[in-house]
Amino acid sequence: MATTPISGLGTQTASNSSISGLSGQVMGSNDFLKLLTTELQNQDPMKPMDDTQSVAQLAQFSALSATQELNQSFKNFQSNFGVMQTAGLIGKKVTVVSTDGTGNSSNITGNVSSIAVQNGTPYFTMTGSNGKEFTDQNGQPLLFSTGSIVGIGG
Repeated sequence: MATTPISGLGTQTASNSSISGLSGQVMGSNDFLKLLTTELQNQDPMKPMDDTQSVAQLAQFSALSATQELNQSFKNFQSNFGVMQTAGLIGKKVTVVSTDGTGNSSNITGNVSSIAVQNGTPYFTMTGSNGKEFTDQNGQPLLFSTGSIVGIGG
């Protein structure tokens, strides 16, 4: 067993595998209550935990949870805003920088024909002056990010 400090919760005794298992994971309210219960069960009876300390820990966890929810809401807003901005490009002529399979960059100009959202990030497809969609070697439409745009209109 290794004794490891857990931010805002004092020192806890846990095996190395359970500590490494916690990294990168989000702690939920049930996890917090289990941890608090374990802390209470393992406290020194001669030095019981102060009630104000457990209330403070609960308040910290509540604030952390609210912050995580706000962060997720902001990410959703960013995604929706990006989709709306990209949708505003439909029908407009844009120039993008494109890199081929050999690493050579070139500018491609076309009209934005549609948008697609992958993992919350908007991409768009373009048609050339001939009205045909730009595709890869497999015939799939090329997806361009708004970050690759070097010019709009013209």
